[in-house]
Amino acid sequence: MIDLSHLHGKTVAVLGLGKSGLASVKALIKSGAVVWAWDDNEDSRHQLDALELTPVNLVECDWNQPDMLVISPGIPSTFPTPHPAAEKARRAGKPIVCDVELLCTTAAHVPMLAITGTNGKSTTTALTAHIIAQSGIKTQVGGNLGYPVLGFDALEADDCYVLELSSYQLDLIADAAFDASALLNITPDHLDRHGGMPGYIGAKRNIFTHQKGPKWAIISIDDEPCAQMATELAREGGHRMVEISVSGPAPHGVYVDDHWLVDDLDGHKNPVLDLTTVSHMPGRHNWQNIAFAYALCRARNVATVDIVAGVMSFPGLAHRQEQLGAMNGIVFVNDSKATNAEATAKALSAYDDIYWILGGKPKEGGINGLDPFYSHIKKAFLIGAATDDFAATLDGHLPYEKCDTLDIATKRAFACAQADIANQPAPENAPSAPVILLSPACASFDQFKSFEARGEAFRTLFNALSSQSPDQEAL
Repeated sequence: MIDLSHLHGKTVAVLGLGKSGLASVKALIKSGAVVWAWDDNEDSRHQLDALELTPVNLVECDWNQPDMLVISPGIPSTFPTPHPAAEKARRAGKPIVCDVELLCTTAAHVPMLAITGTNGKSTTTALTAHIIAQSGIKTQVGGNLGYPVLGFDALEADDCYVLELSSYQLDLIADAAFDASALLNITPDHLDRHGGMPGYIGAKRNIFTHQKGPKWAIISIDDEPCAQMATELAREGGHRMVEISVSGPAPHGVYVDDHWLVDDLDGHKNPVLDLTTVSHMPGRHNWQNIAFAYALCRARNVATVDIVAGVMSFPGLAHRQEQLGAMNGIVFVNDSKATNAEATAKALSAYDDIYWILGGKPKEGGINGLDPFYSHIKKAFLIGAATDDFAATLDGHLPYEKCDTLDIATKRAFACAQADIANQPAPENAPSAPVILLSPACASFDQFKSFEARGEAFRTLFNALSSQSPDQEAL
């Protein structure tokens, strides 16, 4: 647990008792702070009983007493409407921060790598941490990815923290500086929480705000908002600028030339990895994740040979194009995390001969814009509340079945794939195996409590089918 002894005797208010908020409360209590904790959910407040802490209503309290407010990033502090406690803290002139700011304040001696972006940040964060740990450096990973940062073990100057940061967290950092900061991409997201696209871009830009001297600013130049930001950062100076591209050269950066990852950090244009050999991370979006992880690990002085070895041994993240295995030459891919069309597009672009399972609680825009990938799809299998809307979109363009539930869709997709193989066996030099792809382009909440629950249900269905098949294959 992180030592916050610089706050000993201070009164610190904590709003929100999810994973990060509860970890903040525990670290503050252990460090001798006076903690005022609150959550609008009564059941969440009962978590304080085990800590022998009485909840303090932060909407009704005297805001002259707390020294700061530590707010869970999921609670609005500005847009669209600030939480009343945040508004009272602001009017009282009290700083409003998140747990990441407290980590950076107390552990500035430990190298920190920070990663953000609209898409791909979890995979990049996990891959970076995996490579660094495999190279022998003691590493802890968390933030927006799973583990709350104030629950970290205290590390030393030879170690490393790897942090995934959301725009919500970046909106709440005041002085935090990172040894290497990476911005993967920017597309419209969470605009209501940031008052529009300029506010969202501004939140992402905060990851670079306090970097000075030799600290690395690693940024994509493949989308317009990032490319413009890269130009602005270079004009300002004060960073070691490292540009990343999977679409063309990035002088003195890291980029993809054809299918090779090229290290030009020292101006030598050194091809280091044939990305077509990384079969467990298919698609150009994963090439971008690998390029960023490579640059971040170079920033931490990991040798190229160790980076390549780490990429090849990376097991991947659950529910993100996770290859579950194969049966009868048919690969099952769990991409339950793809909850919108943009995320699903990445999976559809990565495979051929797809039997696509999609649907759930639809988001604005549905599956509009995915038609460029229809040539990759053999048939679609529709589930959940989006079934009729998606059927109308696909009608006349793709064959589809209305399956209602995931179990029916999975069984029908497997049966159709088997029948197609039996009727038209693939040639020996076929570029890829048929893929049963769960990539819903929808939220899960009509039939599942989370995308994780949906992905685990798909895994269970795969395991049940594989137990009946003599031809299961490991991947």
